Amino acid sequence: MKQTSHFLTFFVISALILTGCTSSLLKLYGMKDMKAVDEKMISELCQEYNIPLEDSYELDTAYSTFLLSRDKVLYKEQIKNHYQPLQALYFDKMGHLISFQINCNAGGSPNLAWDRDSILTTFPPKQQTAIDSILSLDKQLKFLHPLTQTSKFNAADYDYVVVIYWNRFMDRQSKRFIKFMQDNSQLAKDKKVKIVYANNDNIFAMADTQK
Repeated sequence: MKQTSHFLTFFVISALILTGCTSSLLKLYGMKDMKAVDEKMISELCQEYNIPLEDSYELDTAYSTFLLSRDKVLYKEQIKNHYQPLQALYFDKMGHLISFQINCNAGGSPNLAWDRDSILTTFPPKQQTAIDSILSLDKQLKFLHPLTQTSKFNAADYDYVVVIYWNRFMDRQSKRFIKFMQDNSQLAKDKKVKIVYANNDNIFAMADTQK
């Protein structure tokens, strides 16, 4: 899957793994090797990362096929953005994307600076990444597979739905990212907010074996 490998080169931190950097350098960034995960491991990671099991999902590997089926010239930037390993997508009650946070625009080293320029001092967060319409909330949710303990929900019951992409291989960065987004949701006050967590380890494990 050469197209997948091509888009992986856009990842700021995960590129360290793909270029075969040393274990000490990976440790500096709090990262681990890429490998496939099953539901049991995802559930264990959820407990470690403070993710509610009832809100946990696995991202379908068909997500990659969907992104790469888009026009690579017309949607080059959007595909790159939606292929990032750490993402927070904020959708309003109409299912429109209104705020978009991704790792490659966070900056910072050795930890990603999610609150750079104080963008997380409001809910939803201030603009970090360009908003697009490549994925509606309905389309996004179709790629999320519930785990055994996942509870069903109706997006129409909430003022905002936040989809958080996370993974094991970015370990410390994932943990910090999740905490930042959870803290930001506390600023929503009287608004009803649903956060769903999508593990995407298998997307990148698959790409890594096929590059």
